[in-house]
Amino acid sequence: MEIKNKFPNHFLWGASTSAFQVEGGFKEGRGIANSDMRYVPSGLADYKIASDHYHHVKEDVHLMKELGIKVYRFSFFWSRIMPDGENVSEEGLRFYHELIDELIDNGIQPFPTLFHFEMPYALIEKMGGFKSRQCVDAYEKYARICFKEFGHKVKLWATINEQMCATAPGDMNGNTEKDPYLQQKNLYQMSYHMSLAEKKAIAAFRDIIPDGKIGHVVAMQVIYPATSHPLDIQAAQNAQDQIQWSFLDFSIRGQYSSHFTTFLKKQNLYPIMELEDQQYFNNKPDFIGVNYYASCTVRAKKKDDDDSKMPPFYQSQQFMVVENKYIQTTEWMHFGVDSEGLYTGLREIYDRYQLPMIITENGMAYTDQVEKDGTIQDNYRIDYLKQHIEKCLQFVSEGYPLIGYCMWSFLDVVSSHEGFNKRYGLVYVDRTNDNPKSCKRIKKQSFYWYKDVIKNNGIEKVGEK
Repeated sequence: MEIKNKFPNHFLWGASTSAFQVEGGFKEGRGIANSDMRYVPSGLADYKIASDHYHHVKEDVHLMKELGIKVYRFSFFWSRIMPDGENVSEEGLRFYHELIDELIDNGIQPFPTLFHFEMPYALIEKMGGFKSRQCVDAYEKYARICFKEFGHKVKLWATINEQMCATAPGDMNGNTEKDPYLQQKNLYQMSYHMSLAEKKAIAAFRDIIPDGKIGHVVAMQVIYPATSHPLDIQAAQNAQDQIQWSFLDFSIRGQYSSHFTTFLKKQNLYPIMELEDQQYFNNKPDFIGVNYYASCTVRAKKKDDDDSKMPPFYQSQQFMVVENKYIQTTEWMHFGVDSEGLYTGLREIYDRYQLPMIITENGMAYTDQVEKDGTIQDNYRIDYLKQHIEKCLQFVSEGYPLIGYCMWSFLDVVSSHEGFNKRYGLVYVDRTNDNPKSCKRIKKQSFYWYKDVIKNNGIEKVGEK
């Protein structure tokens, strides 16, 4: 293993967004998406305009070029490409050709994700989304269309973004079952169908884009035990198995761990699998995309614990999520800021799977303010990114194959529960929740800082000359 003390010259510095949070363009040929049918509290922005990327493509890509990024991770709006879930929209394909060509013309590698929480609502109505095996075939069909349409100029792809999170919001994925047990049973069936869909798409990818690379994007879960009590340590191990290894094990190894399999079967939650599915189980990704924001701390479950208000993936008989007093939280970063967790998690994943990795999301949420002089002084975001990039450098310096870093997000995007109160971008989008205005782009201080990091390849003290 080669020892390094700097990022490699070919390191992919980048930034990320997702289609339903950034594009807008609702009236430009797009079908109704599951995200459009989600309840949006009064006073928050919805997804019809979002950051209006649809009408700012050239401007946004030129800002990316100014920033100096080597790769732009975005997602295809499934309901723009296939508005009714069955038929292809030439207008939708044309938009993505324009975006991809603009990126390539400006020296930026396109890095699309096929499924980033969004799908045509027609697939929810007709078949229940990924609750149904039919959705596996619908995803494979959609993936093949994208591979054939864009594969001659796009060589870096991602299959599914954050499978753990994608199975959680019932108002997005169709899992509206009220009974907690049936909701959990649906969740694991949906997760299996997503895994199978990914594997069938990878098989198609190998045939259509043999010179390309395709990866799985995980919401990395770094789990700490609340104490050194053996049961808390075991709870942390079980949590890691349930909310991280289960997705990656199936994606990469084609099977769940023995412990997780036993847990599901004991709870009567094991998904239905068909014998014919096994022919696809050995199709694995080329790399792992890692989304990381914060770590999580758990203890052993007690009889009187109530986790009903937790997200579905944190509801379990095996562990209870608790506060970590050693980690500082912020207004929007409820689990805190923990750069050490990034290094810890990357090591754990590589030691288990030995696949190259790329950071596909990592960012700081804040309620940014425009100063009287028109600037946005987001030094808090700079501090967050600096701490995490330094942990990436530590990881690389030990010889691990980290191929890139895509921060979240290139520009402000609409957040599911906070609209534009909560911002992640390097570029400020001048709009409010109730007034989209012109969505003017304003470069934040972090934009200039990250530009300097990229220019220097993070070789000096990161972000400093």
